[in-house]
Amino acid sequence: MSAELPAATGFLATVRQDAASPPRPAFASLGYRAELREKVAGRQLAATLIHAGAPDGARAQGRDTAVLIAGELYNRAELRSLLSGDVPDTDAALVLALLGVYGVHTFRLLNGRFAAFIVKGERVLLATDHAGSVPLYVAAVPGRITAATEAKVLRTALDGTAIAAARPVPWLPGVHQVPAGTVLELAVDAGTGTAHRTWAPPLFRRILPEGEAVEAVRAALERAVRARAGTGTPLVVISGGIDSSSVAALAAGTRRTRIDTVSMGTEEHNEFPQARLVADHLGSAHREITVSTSDLLRRLPHAVWAAESTDPDIIEYLLPLTALYLGLGGTGRRILTGYGADIPLGGMHRENQLPELDSAVAVDMATFDGLNEMAPALSAIGGHWSTHPFWDRAVLDTLTCLEAGLKRRYGQDKWVLRAAMGDILPHQTLIRPKLGVHEGSGTTSAFSRLLTGAGLPDGQVHQAKRLVVQELFRQVVVDGLHPDEVDCVAVVQRVADRQTQPVP
Repeated sequence: MSAELPAATGFLATVRQDAASPPRPAFASLGYRAELREKVAGRQLAATLIHAGAPDGARAQGRDTAVLIAGELYNRAELRSLLSGDVPDTDAALVLALLGVYGVHTFRLLNGRFAAFIVKGERVLLATDHAGSVPLYVAAVPGRITAATEAKVLRTALDGTAIAAARPVPWLPGVHQVPAGTVLELAVDAGTGTAHRTWAPPLFRRILPEGEAVEAVRAALERAVRARAGTGTPLVVISGGIDSSSVAALAAGTRRTRIDTVSMGTEEHNEFPQARLVADHLGSAHREITVSTSDLLRRLPHAVWAAESTDPDIIEYLLPLTALYLGLGGTGRRILTGYGADIPLGGMHRENQLPELDSAVAVDMATFDGLNEMAPALSAIGGHWSTHPFWDRAVLDTLTCLEAGLKRRYGQDKWVLRAAMGDILPHQTLIRPKLGVHEGSGTTSAFSRLLTGAGLPDGQVHQAKRLVVQELFRQVVVDGLHPDEVDCVAVVQRVADRQTQPVP
């Protein structure tokens, strides 16, 4: 792990009236582990932090308040300007100081990628960032509240009561996921509480002149990239498409020395020429990683293990990234991606009618929560920390609320982004049509072939993919198996056999 990573990338935390031990954690995320045991407001707090070498920055304690945070904040300067006297130098201490001024509304001020566990008197506050990009799960009973950044860690804490303000996790009774942009406030003695929303996707739309819209998008994305680039040499995952190339170009603009870039493909499909064009243009130190199709499919259990998602479409998007992160090797890196731009910009939709495009954006922004597309465990299983500038809070606000005609214009999808990057990217990149990472790497076709090879007709493949992902979820999340112990081919064959058996 590296000092370039946040103070903590994950945690398990329990507050209770007695001194019994919390569940034994089994994280997908790699890292050192720091154990914490202390008394807060007359109750026992026990925690395990996954960290890169400096876990003290992930915790802070006051007279009757303790703060644990996994992840990082991106608007520290603005937050510090709200405080007088000695300015805190860590994110956890900054949150602790702000809680003394703003209370639970502190989390409406934060722009970051984080999950937080706060003991405050007789209450526990469980907070997610605006996008829920660091998932947070909880199991609660009267007198005991346990939370973790990975659901599998709570698989042995299945006696939790229902929490109306949170989502139940499939096949893990008593375990709930805290919604994105939410502070869940629970009373320790009762194990129940209320939810406070801290962010919601904007529904209004702004009408801007082309030039003003282009400038707003460029400025917001520049700030987001700069805040995430860190002090070392950032590594940017590029495919040669407009999204990842924009992040790479802006990251290069923050450095006097060249940045690192990487692209991934298989022996059947890759976007190496397109990525190389961008890397040559930027002068980055570029690396190409080829993963065989068989090795890519072998990582299916790892993608489910890290993302803890049962959605086969999401797992297809995330599988090539999982394979890439596992294939990087070396010490922990800070990695920037272009992931997620298509959601606020409607990039995966081909509607030429603006009402349909705007409806698609509204639906996608309203339904991203809980899919865990940006869960940090996806890169942390390789010991890395990934961050996604397009899902910066200010960037999301800027992109989502633009009227649809700025997103689809002159026959181009994501026009406003292409125009905003017009002076720093090659022309071929600016006009390149959208291609999903799962398409460019051949993931979708390879997964489909795995099922048709097991005897399934084409018309049953998508449903079979859902059943395969659900079975993998049961094994690696619910049953606690390590992905290396899972026979993915056998799972596929069992699903195919069940699907093709005649109905009695």
